[in-house]
Amino acid sequence: MRHVLNAQDLPADARVLLDRPAIDAVLTQMAAEIQAMAWPRDVELPLADRPKPWLCGIQRGGVALAKELAEVIARDYGWTPELGAIDVTLYRDDTWLKGPRAVEGVTRLPGDVSGQRVLLVDDVLFTGRTIRAALNVLMDFGRPEAVRLVVMADRGGRELPVAADLTGRKLDVARHESAELCVDGQNRLLSVIVRPKNP
Repeated sequence: MRHVLNAQDLPADARVLLDRPAIDAVLTQMAAEIQAMAWPRDVELPLADRPKPWLCGIQRGGVALAKELAEVIARDYGWTPELGAIDVTLYRDDTWLKGPRAVEGVTRLPGDVSGQRVLLVDDVLFTGRTIRAALNVLMDFGRPEAVRLVVMADRGGRELPVAADLTGRKLDVARHESAELCVDGQNRLLSVIVRPKNP
């Protein structure tokens, strides 16, 4: 995730794949799909008794995305998901390659995850390794009823058998490029960009 003040502050070598109007359309579409999403125990429960899922964003871009998704769901469907945040820093599988990293945030859940329906939210899905780490974090707190993966963008390039249950947009991004979610000073989603990876 990249912090910028406005669209004029984007890196000169960046291509904008999704601007704010496109993101608004994607959020509306994703909220509708979340509202209609089927869960394993739904056939056993009357509609009124079906529990609402938590939205747990992966630090940092997933947290910003989860917050805005919750706002759209509240606006369009009249219920506000409980929000959580997951930090995967200590669960990454590349620490031995790249050395220690600064913790990007805290893991914060709305309550006891055991028996809960959880939407794991991330900005850009790439290799699948961050998702694997996030699932490990979540399972350390309990045993959810079910977990679904929701991403703003899927750029392909998977290295683990991970697939999103809900994808806002599929991106065509070369291996030597980086896809990034940009947010403004208030952590509001601004754009999704592609630029060459740093050497």
